[in-house]
Amino acid sequence: MTLDVGSRLKAVRQLYGLSQRELAKRAGVTNGTISLIEQNRVSPSVSSLKKVLDGVPMTLAEFFTLDPEAAPQVFYGGDELTDLGSGKVSLRLVAARRPGRRMSILREVYAAGADTGEEMLSHEGEEGGIVVRGRIELTVGGQAKMLGPGDAYYFTSSLPHRFRNPGREECEIISASTPPTF
Repeated sequence: MTLDVGSRLKAVRQLYGLSQRELAKRAGVTNGTISLIEQNRVSPSVSSLKKVLDGVPMTLAEFFTLDPEAAPQVFYGGDELTDLGSGKVSLRLVAARRPGRRMSILREVYAAGADTGEEMLSHEGEEGGIVVRGRIELTVGGQAKMLGPGDAYYFTSSLPHRFRNPGREECEIISASTPPTF
């Protein structure tokens, strides 16, 4: 059985909501190259295909094992959330493997004394969240505020920011950011 690389690439590109031109721009190739591959008029080398898939981004293994016909997963059990945190900070990401994901939704848990580090964070996009339990000190730009259960935040992520739990109990936050930072 031969794998139809062209049809698979087109399905992946559409799954991620990209035009041929956008994928080409991201991958650093011409849109003609993408078109020729999708029409099976050229058979890309492994390194060429890897370069194109880096524009998605997707690994070769994901490309060859992805079922583009399968409906995306809608519901996730708590044990299916990918933990991206370390140490005293748990960052459980919803839909980590969903193709074309356009936002990050996290269940963040900060142990007593935990923080995101001495260095302030800064990245493209926006983020917001609601404190579910415990307390968290959030610093955004030059402003710092202690937030408790039911309190919320929303800010432009390019502003330097930091999360710190100075309390004696865990703090849990449900947050979202766009574009996805994880």
